[in-house]
Amino acid sequence: MSKKHSKPHPAVLIVGAPGSGKGTQGKVLGALPRFFHCACGDIFRSLDTRTSLGQKFVEHSSKGELVPDELTIDLWKVQIDNWIETYHYKPDIDILVLDGIPRNVQQAEILDRYIEIYRVIHLTCPDREELARRMRKRALKDNRFDDASDEVINHRIETYVDETRPLIDYYEGKVSDVDATRQPVEVLGMIIAEIVKLDAYMERAKIVV
Repeated sequence: MSKKHSKPHPAVLIVGAPGSGKGTQGKVLGALPRFFHCACGDIFRSLDTRTSLGQKFVEHSSKGELVPDELTIDLWKVQIDNWIETYHYKPDIDILVLDGIPRNVQQAEILDRYIEIYRVIHLTCPDREELARRMRKRALKDNRFDDASDEVINHRIETYVDETRPLIDYYEGKVSDVDATRQPVEVLGMIIAEIVKLDAYMERAKIVV
């Protein structure tokens, strides 16, 4: 729910360790009809730092601190309303593809007031070395050389295990494991196969706009 929409937002959550391809799959899925990709990083990057919420965000980000959970959700709500107002996101016919939010169980508990999670796609990759290889390759490709260090990579994986991995237990009964070690197109196919089973998707797939 938000100022622009009175009902809980229908959503699919993609969860996976750094290097699992979560962002890539979220973007591709969001480009398909009836889906809208909502990435936490995009919300932060599009933030108007002249607003009071924007200034609060800068207070933390400028120090390299994690943004507090309540503030993160407040920023999310503002951006959702903006997307609705500009007709980018149409909650009556679109399913949110959440990527990077909720980041932890505390955020999930707050978000429960505003969204209804229909399915959690858990991108699995038990091979830690494979995750590290992917992260290193991506960092070098993007010229983020500091992010390619073993220390940074291990810290990001440990943060995921401690902070985000518990979401799998929180959403027990709604989780579908998808093998993230397959080729990206195969992974996408498996994700779609899980989502098309949902009544929420089938209802929206029938809508003609």
